[in-house]
Amino acid sequence: MRKKDVVLMATVTSFESLPYPSRSELRQFAELFAPLFSASSEEARRDAVAALSQCKTVPPAVAFFIASQPIAVAAPFLTSSTCLSDDALIAIARTQGEAHARTIVRREALSPTVIDALVGLRYDRNTRRDAPENLDALVPRRPTPEMVDEAERNTREELLRNRIKALAGHVDRPAADRLGLRNLSPIQEALLVRFARNRETGLFATVLADTLSASRWLSERILLDISGQQLAATLKGLAMEKDDALFILQRLYDHLAAEQDGVTRSASLWDGLDEDECGKRVEAWRRADSYTYPEPQHQPMFADNRGEDSREPRVIRTTASARKPLTGLYRVR
Repeated sequence: MRKKDVVLMATVTSFESLPYPSRSELRQFAELFAPLFSASSEEARRDAVAALSQCKTVPPAVAFFIASQPIAVAAPFLTSSTCLSDDALIAIARTQGEAHARTIVRREALSPTVIDALVGLRYDRNTRRDAPENLDALVPRRPTPEMVDEAERNTREELLRNRIKALAGHVDRPAADRLGLRNLSPIQEALLVRFARNRETGLFATVLADTLSASRWLSERILLDISGQQLAATLKGLAMEKDDALFILQRLYDHLAAEQDGVTRSASLWDGLDEDECGKRVEAWRRADSYTYPEPQHQPMFADNRGEDSREPRVIRTTASARKPLTGLYRVR
């Protein structure tokens, strides 16, 4: 092990041994940690982060610094540490990208403020490649006549290829082509799975309504279909991954977990649905919902000044309908 790695781990171990660190000890640790962390190896960084994720007290600056590291290093801290405030979690989810946000979703407990912020996150799935640094050396400043002719020819060929592809797409659109269709964001999908796992149907309905850009009444009506067919059609129309969709259906509708001939009822229901037809059905529901419930002015779900709000999570009875009081709300189990 490198000398700097030893110093980093010794510093972390010494800090861990302090049951109630004083302000001066917190300040001293914050000043030492970042330089030692930056100079250490990847393995030592992971060990240090794993150890600090179990500490009850970590300086806020150090906590934010660790949580902003690459996800391979920061993941244990994001999922386990109790030293990250709601504001820090929201800032990290917004600034560090999709991987950090998905990891935050896996925390054992999330406050309503953080959930409300995560629901509204959107990420661009298209990765961008950096432009070459020495671009001027690669491309001459003044195009030659040969270059102009070549560029025009390539442009004509590209236009012809695109036109042929467009015509072919009308005949046989690839299954993975969802351009212009409504899709689940990774954060929305992770939140739906999380709330289904805990059978928190009120919060599930809120995220589903946000995903559909519809009223909460539509999402509740979908969930109240105890056969599970409307929710299955909705999830398929949104192109949710099959494994996640089956898990959600089986958690919210107990009878769909039963097996027939070695296949669960949820799998049979899912395989019998056509994705295009489900998408059209969901859009029809959304149109009808927009006529019935005009789009309200957006207001954070858990805002202090929202007054009476029909979006407040309340119990929705599915087939898993045993109710248990939980901090003023009801959780469906």
